[in-house]
Amino acid sequence: MRKITIRHVDKEFSEAAVNYVDKEQQPNNWLNLQFYYLFSKKGKKDIGEAPNLLDSNLVEFSRLQIQKFLQNKGYLKAKVTDSIIVKKKRAQLIFTATEGPMFRIRNFQDSIADKKVQGLYRSYRPGAVEVQKGERFDTDSLAANRDAFYMMMKRNGYYDFYRQYITYNIDTTFNKGVVDIKMLVDNPPGKSAHPIYKINNTLISISNSNGRTVGKADTMQVDSQFRFVDFSHKFNPTIVKIYVFQKKGDLYNIDRQSLTTSRLSELNVFRNVPNPTYDKLPDSTNRLNTKIDIVPLKQMSDRVEGEFLFNGGRYGFNVGNTFTDRNVFKSAAIFQLKFNYNTLFDNGLDATTAGAVENQEFKVGATLTYPQILSPFDLPILGKYGVPHTTFSSNYSLFFQKGLVERESFVNSITYDFTETPDKIHTVTPIDIEFSKGIIDTTARRELLAQNFYSYVYLIGRTIFTSGSQYSYQLNGNKLNTYQDFIYFRGALDVGGNTLALLSSIFNTRRDTLGQRTMFGYTFAQYAKGEVDLRFYKSFGGERQLVFRINPGIGVPYGNSSQLVFEKNFYAGGANDMRAWLPRTLGPGNFNRASYGVGDTANITRTRLKYLDQFGEIKFVANAEYRYKLADNFFGSKLKGAVFIDAGNVWRLHNEIENPGGQFRLNNFFQSTAIGIGSGLRFDLGFFVFRFDAALKFKDPEFTGSDQWVLIDHFDELFHTGPFKRAYLASNGESYNFLQLNFGIGLPF
Repeated sequence: MRKITIRHVDKEFSEAAVNYVDKEQQPNNWLNLQFYYLFSKKGKKDIGEAPNLLDSNLVEFSRLQIQKFLQNKGYLKAKVTDSIIVKKKRAQLIFTATEGPMFRIRNFQDSIADKKVQGLYRSYRPGAVEVQKGERFDTDSLAANRDAFYMMMKRNGYYDFYRQYITYNIDTTFNKGVVDIKMLVDNPPGKSAHPIYKINNTLISISNSNGRTVGKADTMQVDSQFRFVDFSHKFNPTIVKIYVFQKKGDLYNIDRQSLTTSRLSELNVFRNVPNPTYDKLPDSTNRLNTKIDIVPLKQMSDRVEGEFLFNGGRYGFNVGNTFTDRNVFKSAAIFQLKFNYNTLFDNGLDATTAGAVENQEFKVGATLTYPQILSPFDLPILGKYGVPHTTFSSNYSLFFQKGLVERESFVNSITYDFTETPDKIHTVTPIDIEFSKGIIDTTARRELLAQNFYSYVYLIGRTIFTSGSQYSYQLNGNKLNTYQDFIYFRGALDVGGNTLALLSSIFNTRRDTLGQRTMFGYTFAQYAKGEVDLRFYKSFGGERQLVFRINPGIGVPYGNSSQLVFEKNFYAGGANDMRAWLPRTLGPGNFNRASYGVGDTANITRTRLKYLDQFGEIKFVANAEYRYKLADNFFGSKLKGAVFIDAGNVWRLHNEIENPGGQFRLNNFFQSTAIGIGSGLRFDLGFFVFRFDAALKFKDPEFTGSDQWVLIDHFDELFHTGPFKRAYLASNGESYNFLQLNFGIGLPF
């Protein structure tokens, strides 16, 4: 199949009309077809798409479908003809329409036998705009009106109401391009009205993890409504009861039925939560007994993860283990214990001892998450739009870098998150206590101080304690996997040390040798840090999408601090922002690591501080990415492509001796901004996306003037070494890489 042409169809419907041509008669996606020829075995359609072959029966079927589509859109007298042109064994299909007059609605009336239902509908109808006088006749609008009527009934106690009770009489006898519509709503056979039902008792039944309901169960009559039967012997009825939103005496409401199913599923402790079922009481009271049958997930699970890293003579591994208990204290609370160990070996030419450990880090963390807000105050259950959580977290990490520093940190926090509406999520951390301690290698300390790099010694080698609070707000996170037009926003604020500053002032605690207040014998940090992630998503139909992101942030030390805590600084580079640079290798500003000088001492300093000296208190990153589909079936995944441009950097608040050119200045903003360009592939397996991006440095702010446009000025050295790369190696002690490859899981943003 080569081409499809549809003629004389109104512009509003011409694009949609093509979709009514049978899929097997539409032209193949060129790339999908090439994949089929390249990879698929003879006679098997494994990868890509087999070529679509002309079938006259399917052409006739397509013609009738287009004709019916136009009639449903108001062209009631529309006719469609087809013709086929075959050239060089490829067919062109031409569908020609004679639309005739467009019919509009002259009158819309209702005839509802049940007067109570009629009153409910007429009070509801002003908000319903599916069918209006003067509008184009459209059967889709009639179907939408029927669905809206059905949902109105289901929300107001009419459990036994069906769509089949609603019919339409359509009168076109005037033959002047107008239609009169009458909506008819019948009563149930043999009844004078539709019955209204109320909720009575509720039975909650939990099977064991394999779905069986055998053996002795824990049985409890919780109150006058709820009876609890638990064959797994693992659940407290309270946590299930609070997420059942239909209470005794309430009118049946299909929205509350769906809400109950959604919230119980979101607890993440049940494998299967079907919609509640109902039994009508065998009397005339119109009451419903509810039954909720639940299958739990396996309570305990353990997951091991690992990866191997290799980059320029350095290699290492990262291994981790996560243990999960999904039902601590029978309360659907989820406990997770995570261990992670990673190490990097140096086998490069400048390594002191080949194969020696360059750095290593050990982390252990525990979280306990309750599916409700735990508070000394009597707060309402905020479960209408999502399950709220209270999370207790404790994390310890120990980091060692050869010849430089050993750092350990201990962080404890309590966090609440709740959903205000389906689009709005709030996360509040009222208590976040952090302790960090650094011990610098004696030789490294002496040499750094000799070079006036006291700031680095102070930053990574001090012991500090702080207590703070954090808040974040997220808008439209639930739309991130859609192709709608929308704006995503996430803002975060982190403030620390103010309470400790107040207490130290009240109790007049002692000061350290730098004049800073201490608490419990340790200096404490005082700071404020904010960050914004703002994105604009624009759909171009199908799976084509343009995303633009702005990601600014700033951290300000004040009061008892002259510097931000090491972990609170911003870094640039990596697979999710400036993709042409490795993580922690960009900026700040115009800083160039050649400023350390040349010679053995300078090279040792550069090696020691690698990944630690390029940070800032200010961050600004902007990204634009166009996403599109390449193939529907590529080795079992949907193959998508992307082209992108990244721009941004990090900057220092002040002019620091160790980062010359790193200070943020408005009149130098563009000069100190990096730009990267690239393209990528996304392998969409449904449950996750595997991503591969190739990014090129286009403008590098570590250089000056026109030399910043590295890809333009030195394109000839993209894949081989020339004067530019040799000069960079001599001044910076390492080779210059234009190209950076990134592998990741999930989209970058």
